Amino acid sequence: MKKTFLHNRHVKLGAKLVPFAGYQMPIQYSGVVKEHLMVRESAGLFDVSHMGEFIISGEGAEDFLNYMTINDINVIQPWEAQYSAMCFEDGGIIDDLIIYRYPDHFMLVVNCANIEKDLDWLMANKPNNVNIMDISQQTSLLALQGPNSRKILQSITDVKLNDIQFYSFKLGIICDENVTIARTGYTGELGYEIYGSNEKIVDIWDAIISKGEDFVIPAGLACRDTLRTEMKYALYGNDIDDSTNPIEAGLSWITKIDKSKFIGKDSLVNANINLKRKLVCIKMNDRGIPRKGYLLMFDDETVGEITSGTQSPSLGVGIGLAYIATSHSKPGTELKIKIRKNFLKCVIIKSPFYKDGSLNK
Repeated sequence: MKKTFLHNRHVKLGAKLVPFAGYQMPIQYSGVVKEHLMVRESAGLFDVSHMGEFIISGEGAEDFLNYMTINDINVIQPWEAQYSAMCFEDGGIIDDLIIYRYPDHFMLVVNCANIEKDLDWLMANKPNNVNIMDISQQTSLLALQGPNSRKILQSITDVKLNDIQFYSFKLGIICDENVTIARTGYTGELGYEIYGSNEKIVDIWDAIISKGEDFVIPAGLACRDTLRTEMKYALYGNDIDDSTNPIEAGLSWITKIDKSKFIGKDSLVNANINLKRKLVCIKMNDRGIPRKGYLLMFDDETVGEITSGTQSPSLGVGIGLAYIATSHSKPGTELKIKIRKNFLKCVIIKSPFYKDGSLNK
């Protein structure tokens, strides 16, 4: 089992550690609800060093990435980032990812469980004028998220954080370390992701945590999951995988079917025309928590299945994401969910569940 370079800090803080994608990762420290609400109200600090990072360079890098991914990479400028995905020819999602465009190269940030698969796929399609380097083992990553994240981070860096727009990034110095500071995240709140060396990431973690628990607390993967569910952010392996396509997953906004040829284009054009199901937000009317695999019924007909579910700490109700037959996917549609032997009432609502975040501050 791999460990991040912050493992000793997690142990010292009393984190509950669990296996996750080959790593021993903190699932929680002081409690899921406390950590969740702290991110919504002030700030939480996540160790997400298990994520993968690839450097793509060479004169053919831009054209290569435009062919490999479904979004249009030509629209982003240096120091901007883009959410995208890679698909197989049949439109199945290989992975969702973020592309950071530096002046002379690109950095792809991919899901930990997919590092090997993604790298093999990129290498199998790589032309001679493109270079690919896996820097995952040399790179650590922190995510500072919450409405006070800018104030906290500004106190320890020379970078003018007000100048970093959403999905943009800069190079800067924190704790005498050259880092990439990106205004990206997975919570629906104002936040920053910090890419640095393994050797210095502990110092950066300590500098942020030293601001005091009234302002920021360490947060684990459990509340990262509840936060992203409240925002209807898809999780690979639950809501998206190689059996789902971006159109049905609600990712048509990053699927540029009008751009020149890319892998999976023909299948996604067809999926856009013949949409059979949609990923929607389900809110419980009766008391209960929807869980992955639970079935959704309209009258006596099974019309969908939960892919992610939780008790929302922000809203105090059970919420879930589910693939629903297009014919029954309209917001306001009342359904029943089968939880063990009971059939409980729920309703489809417009996303996201949580609408009061600080994301655009």
